Amino acid sequence: MGNSVALVVVDVQLGMFESPAISPIHDGERLLKRIAGLVRDAREADVPVVFVQHDGGPGHPLERGTEGWRSHPDVAPLDGEPVVRKRTPDSFYDTTLQEELDERGVNGIVLIGLTTEYCVDTTCRRAFRLGYDVTLVKDAHGTWDTDHLPASQIVAHHNAVLGEWFASVVGAEEVRLEGMATRR
Repeated sequence: MGNSVALVVVDVQLGMFESPAISPIHDGERLLKRIAGLVRDAREADVPVVFVQHDGGPGHPLERGTEGWRSHPDVAPLDGEPVVRKRTPDSFYDTTLQEELDERGVNGIVLIGLTTEYCVDTTCRRAFRLGYDVTLVKDAHGTWDTDHLPASQIVAHHNAVLGEWFASVVGAEEVRLEGMATRR
């Protein structure tokens, strides 16, 4: 692997925010602004931005080809930015994510997106296992409230667990993408 970092944006798709089939993401507007700011910062610093897009099956809020499947316009990929399509919570499983990162000489990822306890968690753990230095932006990933826990507790729990072993956990205001030295 090379010696650089990429911003990996997981599943920031319209269906996560606007689907009538699911509740809105907790604090979605603020989360979306934070994610959009990190994408903008990465582009300004010439840091590669790699988008991961979930291909849901028939009837899923992210059903491939539907309006909900499309990237949210606030963080949509620009021409030339890679979009990795996936069908499971693991952004590396049966996808081109590792090839996209390897092509760019990436050895560290800054991870943001949706949803905390599924795709963000699984992708974080898999990236660590593959040898990437992972930085999880603690306030730039999110989920929904559940019957058992509010979204804020799910996010806090995952920040604590993933930060113990799998990632450096930092706030969005602490992320300095230009020349960022990643650490495990």
